Amino acid sequence: MASLIDLAEDPTKRRAIVDGAVLLLNSEVAAKRGFSGKAVKLAFRAVKSVNPGMIPMSIDALLDDFCAQMQPFWEAAQNSVQTTRVYFNANGDAIANALLSITDERAKNSTQRVLRGAYSKLRGQAVKHITASMSGLADLIEKHAS
Repeated sequence: MASLIDLAEDPTKRRAIVDGAVLLLNSEVAAKRGFSGKAVKLAFRAVKSVNPGMIPMSIDALLDDFCAQMQPFWEAAQNSVQTTRVYFNANGDAIANALLSITDERAKNSTQRVLRGAYSKLRGQAVKHITASMSGLADLIEKHAS
């Protein structure tokens, strides 16, 4: 079982992980529906308007911290009788909150008003949106760590 932290340190694997995460994020945003989906899409567009490369750059900047937060969940999933998808879906709230602890801190310290504003508008629904992506996150991690 590969350590997620070790994977992130390999430049070739890191680029593939970031690219996969960007695809996952784009597909999750595109799939959002309703009023909250519209808010997510508007915020996503606002972030991209600050800098078109902001999403991959941000994922790359957060990857080490995300890997550190995800490592215990990855290990637990590997030691579980459940598939990674089932384990991640069953523990989605805990995983989402672990990841959000990183972005909350970064948003609090950001000098970018547009980014802070977009984040604060979406933060209330963030756990719901992240837990909805657990299957995709499980697939992304399995693809690169297995």
